[in-house]
Amino acid sequence: MIKANLKKNNQRQSGMTLLEVMLALVILATAGLAVMQAASESLRNQDYLQQKTFATWVASNRLAELKIEEEWPGLNWEEEEIEFAGVIWYLRYKGVKTGNNSFRALDVEVSDTKDGQALGYIRTYVAQ
Repeated sequence: MIKANLKKNNQRQSGMTLLEVMLALVILATAGLAVMQAASESLRNQDYLQQKTFATWVASNRLAELKIEEEWPGLNWEEEEIEFAGVIWYLRYKGVKTGNNSFRALDVEVSDTKDGQALGYIRTYVAQ
């Protein structure tokens, strides 16, 4: 009889209750949602970083062109539209006075919308 009772007790302890299974499913579902949210956020960040990289390339290219032209930059914003990577980029640049009249800072900003916030920004200095 004692052996039979031990056998019954061992059988009860070897399985999981419905509550334990449901709790495990809730934990797995929560972990799955967290993974999906992280993947979604990563995709959004990747698109933003690609746009920011392209904008910086556009600014860098235009800055190189301005240096080659060897013109003294004006103090007012000059605006241009440039197509790059299948996107129209809105670029603007201007000169900024410095403490030395022989040097002028040159700011270049690039955005993907007409009046949007700059995605790419570069400042350099040119000598007269």
